[in-house]
Amino acid sequence: MKKYSYIYVLWAVLFIVFPLILILVYSFNGNTGMGLENYSFSLSNFQRFFEPLYLKILGVSLGVAILSTVVCLLVGYPVAYIISNLSDRWRESLILLFVIPMWMNFLLRTYAWLTLLGNNGLINKFLALFGIAPLNIMYNMKAIMIGMVYNFLPFMVLPIYTALLKMDKSLIDAASDLGANRFQTFIKVVLPLSLPGVYTGITMVFIPAISTFVIPNLLGGNKFYLIGNLIEQQFTFTGNWAFGSAISVVIIFIMLIFLKGSNKSEKEQNKVKSGAGGKLW
Repeated sequence: MKKYSYIYVLWAVLFIVFPLILILVYSFNGNTGMGLENYSFSLSNFQRFFEPLYLKILGVSLGVAILSTVVCLLVGYPVAYIISNLSDRWRESLILLFVIPMWMNFLLRTYAWLTLLGNNGLINKFLALFGIAPLNIMYNMKAIMIGMVYNFLPFMVLPIYTALLKMDKSLIDAASDLGANRFQTFIKVVLPLSLPGVYTGITMVFIPAISTFVIPNLLGGNKFYLIGNLIEQQFTFTGNWAFGSAISVVIIFIMLIFLKGSNKSEKEQNKVKSGAGGKLW
């Protein structure tokens, strides 16, 4: 079995480790362009990124990513909790509704919102039936947030749903026998046991949300410039791969810090539960 593992190691080295090394090498290149022929080591790309203009773009991107993550959590947790408490037939059918859209191309799913949010889109046509004036929900931050939540909500729902489904139901019965009401049972039993799923969901939403560029391009009408758009522009339009790589390295560093913090919170939560000897009361 071990000899087959080398295939996966080779795949990871070629398509994960090697590209990351290339990005790191490019980020320290003082010469612009797409090649490494005239490579010269320099920190100028990182110095340029920390100018006020680019820091403002980074701040807006972080704000949008955090807000998207919070909205997905506020919507996703109740949905996952409700679905996990249904019968098997309804549970499987409803969770499939979150999985099926993920089989479709990300770009096509985002394009679909153009026909829904436009001034002559399906939403405004439906509101017009009740005499409501068309809503301005296209090519603005509202449209971007809708696209973010729609595309990333399944990544929040599925981990929380899995954690709730694997939870020992006898603990809920024990809490009820000890006189806890439904709210106390949720706060003392359900919520702590589902936190690993919450941490995973937050990570899976925040990381793509901070780096996406398709949603701001399509639904924002290129009016909102996020960090993903800046990276994409460096690689596809200006051809400054060195600066684009430097921005990517900074974003990767932010993601690693976020992952480290998420893992630390999860470990501390596990220590609290194990230190209590498994007693939640």
